[in-house]
Amino acid sequence: MMKNARDNFKNYFSNGPKTIFVVMLILTCITMTVFNMKKAISVIVDGKSIEVTTLKSNVTQILETNNIALGSKDQITVSLDSKVKDGDKIYIKKAVNVKVNVDGKELNIQTAEGTVDAMLKAEKIILSDKDKITPLKSDSLKSGLTVNITRVKTENVKETKAINFATEIKKSDELKKGVKKVIQKGKAGQKVITSAVVYENGKEVSRNLVSEQFKSQPVKEIIALGTTSVYSPSRGGDISYSKKLKVRATAYTADYNCTGKGPDDPAFGITSTGKTAKRNPNGYSTVAVDPRVIPLGTKLYIEGYGYGIAEDVGGAIKGNKIDLYYNSSGESWNWGARNVNIYVLK
Repeated sequence: MMKNARDNFKNYFSNGPKTIFVVMLILTCITMTVFNMKKAISVIVDGKSIEVTTLKSNVTQILETNNIALGSKDQITVSLDSKVKDGDKIYIKKAVNVKVNVDGKELNIQTAEGTVDAMLKAEKIILSDKDKITPLKSDSLKSGLTVNITRVKTENVKETKAINFATEIKKSDELKKGVKKVIQKGKAGQKVITSAVVYENGKEVSRNLVSEQFKSQPVKEIIALGTTSVYSPSRGGDISYSKKLKVRATAYTADYNCTGKGPDDPAFGITSTGKTAKRNPNGYSTVAVDPRVIPLGTKLYIEGYGYGIAEDVGGAIKGNKIDLYYNSSGESWNWGARNVNIYVLK
């Protein structure tokens, strides 16, 4: 047994250099392989460079090993399953949070796009040529930015509107003063108005006339306005008159004491107009007037006397004076002289 031990010891030391050489060769190969696998790369995140030395080639593994998180909206310049080599640079742009107010909604968006315009295209938010946006589409994105989009729409709107009719007033002496009567009823016309209406987010902000088309013309309303004054004496009935005068009224008769003529005289009771003077309580009685104030033939109504007609003149009847005819001296004396209103009848 001692002999076997000596033989084994002798063999080991006689083969030792060969074994050491093989082991060294293997270690050298392993070292060279590891050296060749070792890579120095740069990962640039939002402009900040992270130098990474790694034996791994897969991008995903390199990021995970170096605790570089990649969000779903972050942008990277290489594919996650691609292989890298020594000296490569990987660029990562981290997504930022922005708000977009559009179509009545507030959208919270994560994006790594560089400009407002690029973000809108990436999110498939389409703008028309007339839509308004703040900030500008060319502005750069930054965290916390709010983008406001105003939808602008223009459409032609047609509406039918009434055209007011005019009113014409015609004076009428057939109606009492102040009384109105419609003699032609007015009727509104119609027109179709086309307007260009601008809406912002569904609300009207401006309206401009495009055209007007008349469907029917208005018919004016004609109203008769009474001009005839009316006096209502105490004995009843209305008296229409065109003029009212305040006069001094006296009375006369045709008897001898007043005229110096008797019944046998052909001129007895004959007025200056050739008419026979009369007192008719139920009709028109004779009245003497100044023709320059009240023309002969004018029909009158005298307060306290009744109806009269201007058929006579008198030397003392000048200006706003009249003389009322009575059948007897007693009646004329009873009248005396009074200030009364007289009405010139129509």
